[in-house]
Amino acid sequence: MPGFGGHFESEAIDGALPKGRNSPQRPAFGLYAEQVSGSAFTMARHENRRSWLYRMRPTADHRPFERYQGAPLFGASPDPDPLAPNRLRWDPPADLPEGMDFVDGLATMLHARRPEELEGCAVHLYRADKPMERLFVDADGELLIIPQQGALAIDTELGRLDVAPGSVALIPRGVKFRVGLPDGPARGYIAENYGIPFRLPDLGPIGANGLANPRDFETPVAWFEDRDEETEVVQKSLGHLWTTTLDHSPLDVVAWHGNYVPWRYDLSNFNAIGTISFDHPDPSIFTMLTSPSDVAGRANADFVIFPPRWAVAEDTFRPPWFHRNVMSEAMGLIYGDYDAKAEGFAPGGLSLHNLMSGHGPDLESWQKASEAKLEPAKIEGTMAFMLETCWPYRPTRFALERSQPDYDEAWAGFPKAKLP
Repeated sequence: MPGFGGHFESEAIDGALPKGRNSPQRPAFGLYAEQVSGSAFTMARHENRRSWLYRMRPTADHRPFERYQGAPLFGASPDPDPLAPNRLRWDPPADLPEGMDFVDGLATMLHARRPEELEGCAVHLYRADKPMERLFVDADGELLIIPQQGALAIDTELGRLDVAPGSVALIPRGVKFRVGLPDGPARGYIAENYGIPFRLPDLGPIGANGLANPRDFETPVAWFEDRDEETEVVQKSLGHLWTTTLDHSPLDVVAWHGNYVPWRYDLSNFNAIGTISFDHPDPSIFTMLTSPSDVAGRANADFVIFPPRWAVAEDTFRPPWFHRNVMSEAMGLIYGDYDAKAEGFAPGGLSLHNLMSGHGPDLESWQKASEAKLEPAKIEGTMAFMLETCWPYRPTRFALERSQPDYDEAWAGFPKAKLP
């Protein structure tokens, strides 16, 4: 997988990539050798993340940044009022900014900690109606982009990625990129990770194979722009947006090598693991990516998907059971229906169950699952995901003002148990 246990290289022009020495005195063609590091220099070798870029101009060549006045909903602070311990759910917001590009069309929904703490994560929605002409870079965290409607063409410093709904892409912290819209307007989700970069979870007793396999992560091929014209760069830093204008395109990396790179992953390649006898396994068996915390086994952030799969368990309630736990769960739906909710959870929507918040299937889903004949059944035509964290989420005011007012009704009407 890119960034963990692998090393990659690519060159757009033959001979641009040095061989044998990481940082030669005179790179080919007058290129500049520049290292981008996603970890401390002294981290263990297997966790060290860095790439060498051979570019036409160094990144240090830029003018001072000034406050950016656009993207009014991106980076909005959590609502300052005390947060009630309520379950929350959102329909796909109908009033995301219109006529905007990817940056100005971003809306922050949930915060878990602050970026300067180097822990936690955030959940954003995006709506893009026109392609970007400037570039964006996030110095606060890595961005896991989850398209829900409409494909994205992402030009990064290390090459191009085409990402359609059903796939995800990751842009490492500090890497510049631009988003095009090959199929017209697009919507989706973004998980912003402030903590330890995402990696594949350990498989333990599962063994060597299963879940997301390293071979299925795709890195870009080197590609560059040789363009001497003014180019705006918007940067997110410490929760705020800043802008500067370069006299050239910074997408001028002609060659690169390393393990700190953007990547794309097709969610249909996820090899779901589940029971073939009885009992309901924990949702951790659907973990695609994890960002560890400083407490072993407790994730700063887990990206969990619920893909098409067979359900075959005997003598078992198959949908997610009623539960409370110490992790906070933000869920989104890319397409289809979610098997724990009969209605009210639409593609492009979002839900939040903070730590120790009781939740589970609604009444209709519980009734159907309780009465169903337990024969093998294929769960098809669905792709949901969860960004789970050990930190509590705090919604923005924009989010709170748009939450469904009657979400608690999903658990109304359950009959009282009849004791002997």
